[in-house]
Formats: sequence, C-alpha cells, structure tokens
Amino acid sequence: MHVQKSEGVQSVTRALRLLTLLSQSDEGQRVSDLARDAGLAVSTAHRLLTTLEQSGFAQFAADEALWHVGRAAFSVGAAYTQRRNFIAPALPFLRRLRDQTRETANLGLLDDDQLVTVSQVESREIMRAISPPGGRVPVFCSGMGKAILATWTDDQIAAFAARRGFHPLTPRSHRHLDTAMEDIARVRALGYAVDDEEHVTGLRCVAAVVQGPQGDAACAISVSGLAARLTPERIAVIGAQVKKAADDLMTALGGRV
Repeated sequence: MHVQKSEGVQSVTRALRLLTLLSQSDEGQRVSDLARDAGLAVSTAHRLLTTLEQSGFAQFAADEALWHVGRAAFSVGAAYTQRRNFIAPALPFLRRLRDQTRETANLGLLDDDQLVTVSQVESREIMRAISPPGGRVPVFCSGMGKAILATWTDDQIAAFAARRGFHPLTPRSHRHLDTAMEDIARVRALGYAVDDEEHVTGLRCVAAVVQGPQGDAACAISVSGLAARLTPERIAVIGAQVKKAADDLMTALGGRV
C-alpha cells in the first residue's frame, strides 16, 4: 500500500514537472525534448502527457507533433489571479506606466519566497524586455523583490537570507548580506528599487512596493527595459513615475504605509 502511494506521488510530481516545462514555451514542445528536460524516459513522458491531455491540462497538435498547455491549466491559473483582488485594479496604472515610459510594466508578488510576475503590460518597442507572467525570480535578483523586502525589518531580511540564500543569476547579482543590505538602504531612501542587470544581463528594472490595508507589502509594480535605454539618468525619472503609480494603486486598494 505504501509503495503504491509513493508511486502515485511520484507520478503527480512528474506530471506537474512536464506541465511546468510546457508553460515555458509558446511554440510547443516535442515529447522527446520534454522527456530529456524532465529526466524521464520518452515512454513515461508520453504516458503522463496523455493523462494530462485527458484532463484538459495538455494539448497535442498532431500536425506538428508538438505538445502545448491545455485550457484546463489556463482556467486554474485564472482562478489564482482572480483570488488576488489587486490584479484587475492595477491594470490602469500599469498601462499608464507603459505609456509614460514606453517600457514594459509589471505587477509582482512574493510566493513561496520567490518573486512571481502576475500581470504585465508589454512595451510597444520592437526590442523589449519581457519576463512573462508566471516567471519566478530569486528575491534578491529582482527589483520588485527588493522593493518588498525593504518594508521588512533588518532582522527579518537577515533571517530570510539565511533561510533561502541568494541564488545569483548574473555577475551583478547579490551574493552577500552586507551588500544586499546596502542596496535595501538605498531602496528605503529613494522609495524605489533598481535591478541593475541582476536578473538578466542587459536588462534593468525599476520597482516600487504597493502596501495593503494592513500596511503590509501586498505587491510591487515595476518598469523593465533594455539597459541601453534605462540609463542611470533615466532611472531617476522612471523611479519617480513607478513610485507614483505604486502609491496611487495603494490608495485605490485602501492601503496605507
């Protein structure tokens, strides 16, 4: 009985891994590629994908022999965003930021100790910085993550760093608590955070926190773009615009500092 239960849990874990891999590609993926990335035999991956397809969580395009995310997965994801009642009210502020800056505007929140982008209004520029909704980033590598951390006490941040670590993604990412705390001090002084090519080399992000009715950090707003366009001189201007948008959304949500 115990063996059957373990096998069942393992199958669920593998199926969710395949679903996660499917979500990372807009073009669809071949079963052989999915199996390789998931560390599974092709036959096992195909069996799990077929089960997901029967439940509507995966879809197979026979003419291309490619697997895609199914409609059921979208419905589950939509239910998650609907539960977060600040996502719809944030859209006008994200659009305003996009129009003011001509860059991509984002909304993010902490989930399982990582920063997750939950909504986005894309730049109209041909060359634009995109980290698609649903993407997860280590908090210390994220402008939105650092904006949220800046509302915590120093002891809380130190405990978080000790528990989760830093997980650097580029040469500019934080690796030590002392430099991270210096950065947090700048965020508190300026009212906005900067991801200076710490998530992806060549991209910058300017972010500000949105506080909820209890004064907690409900979410964060950011503008992301190519580092060549988000110059140090422009960051100060965009920082003020992002902070204004975050404060306006906070007011609309009934939040307080």
